[in-house]
Amino acid sequence: MTERHRLRSLLTFIQLNGIIPIRTQPLYVLSLLASPLSFLFFIFIVSHGALIQYGVMGGMILTGLTVGTGLQSDLTHYRHDLKFQDVVVASPVEAPVYVAGMALSELVYSLPALAVFVLIFFLEGWATPLSVAIVTGVLLLIWGFACALAFTLATYFQDVRETFLFSPLISLGLTVIPPVYYPLGYLPGWAQTAALFSPTTYAAELVQGAVGLVPVPFDVAVRDWSVLVACTIALLLIAAVKARWQEP
Repeated sequence: MTERHRLRSLLTFIQLNGIIPIRTQPLYVLSLLASPLSFLFFIFIVSHGALIQYGVMGGMILTGLTVGTGLQSDLTHYRHDLKFQDVVVASPVEAPVYVAGMALSELVYSLPALAVFVLIFFLEGWATPLSVAIVTGVLLLIWGFACALAFTLATYFQDVRETFLFSPLISLGLTVIPPVYYPLGYLPGWAQTAALFSPTTYAAELVQGAVGLVPVPFDVAVRDWSVLVACTIALLLIAAVKARWQEP
């Protein structure tokens, strides 16, 4: 394929799975917002607004992870129900182009929901050049991490209903148990240690530090970035090696 055809393929996948669903059924956007806004609502009520910043930062991370769970379901649906992946395999489109296009389509699909949290972020005066750069970098890594995980899992699922089993477990393990919506210090000692095994703990610490919620010394920030980058690269490598592009 030429670079021109790769670009056209990318844009086609973005339109197919990102733009058209929003245009034909805007309720998809509300569905995407349901979980993060529900957490934000309860945090606001229970803390009387004291932890609203944690809720907004957590909402951004959860929305970024939702991209991955959505991609997992979509890829499984296209692969088994529509046999669309078989068509792509038989075409000149390479696997990286297909995966990148579908991942970007989920990112575009999530932008309206993410814009709600970004708007709050700016209206509350938390945005500075440094905080915007940190939050953007963290969200991009979360997006890459989630998409790599979703693609790998989707190539092994035999039915789209299997994604309904794994998606809640992924959400529980990456956004509910880890301190994404609340301070790490709220957890007992053993739970704080367990939370360190989740990459979203490091993502949350970075974005919380970016808006001044928790102190993040330079060495801690280096550790957090290193863990996030390493996890994302590791999952991308696993996707490249272990994901099944063609049916066995």
